[in-house]
Amino acid sequence: MAEEWGDGLPALPSTPARVDRILGACASRRHEVVATLAPRMAEATIEAIATNAALTGAGPEHLPVIVAALRAMTKPEFNLQGIQTTTHPCGPLVIVNGPMAKRLGVASGANALGGGSRANAVIGRSVRLALMNVGGARPGTVDRATLGHPGKYAYCVAENEEASPWEPLHVERGFQADESCVTVAAAEGPHNVNDHGSTTADGFLCALAGTAATTGCNNIYYRGGQPLVGLGPEHARTVADSGWSKRDLKRAFWERARVAIRRFNPENLVRFAAIDPDRFLDAPPDREVELCGTPDDLIVFVAGGPGKHSVIIPTFGATRSVTMRIDT
Repeated sequence: MAEEWGDGLPALPSTPARVDRILGACASRRHEVVATLAPRMAEATIEAIATNAALTGAGPEHLPVIVAALRAMTKPEFNLQGIQTTTHPCGPLVIVNGPMAKRLGVASGANALGGGSRANAVIGRSVRLALMNVGGARPGTVDRATLGHPGKYAYCVAENEEASPWEPLHVERGFQADESCVTVAAAEGPHNVNDHGSTTADGFLCALAGTAATTGCNNIYYRGGQPLVGLGPEHARTVADSGWSKRDLKRAFWERARVAIRRFNPENLVRFAAIDPDRFLDAPPDREVELCGTPDDLIVFVAGGPGKHSVIIPTFGATRSVTMRIDT
């Protein structure tokens, strides 16, 4: 902590022995640069990433996921520079799909976004520490988040593929089912959707869209963003049992998760009109603005255990999520 390498939680010293253990078979590639991390634009070598992972107690088995997540975040569309320096409370959410998620024990069921899983904790925390120590985004200086959120310690989950009635997220995004992948998103904390009464997809959509469509959401006025919908398995089954595909859900949600112009105050409308004049400039009070550009911009995944809860996860507006195969 005195050297400002930590995140406030207890950390293990990154001794040469610990780092070498994490590198494992990658030891001969330790100086290979796998990512250049904004805003410092520093080169993240495999060894530098392993050094940050050692602080968390990660093992060699976790390193490929951490490396893939950091590589994904360097894609221009992710906008790591903006995410690392914004006042918005976004943090890197890592969603793991494919066989490796199960092999590592990345939690996808009950309390998947909470504590209790070593894999979720060390992967999410290692990514965050690399963004701080290599990328330079230390809280209160370069990282200007007004409040932040607890996911900026560690924010990692696996999709509950076994409980999903649809294709997994990585398959939807062009990968094979037997490939292991990470999807990264610049995400706020999860916003709970409590619906214990609905028995149809249309009924459930009232709660889902109502939770998402708020005047203070970044995704409303930065149309380029990709909000996430994390469906609990019971809600996902309710939607599927109504005969809806994932695409049907996206289309219906996109059409209903909208905010009428009259709900915004005049001062904010002036600002929004400068950001997105097509939607906000001289707009009539009854016009409704959508949460994102198209239904395909929505990221839908299934996670969690028993119980009729789901989550809406807004994102930093000027960002696109990225899915990348994990190189084992």
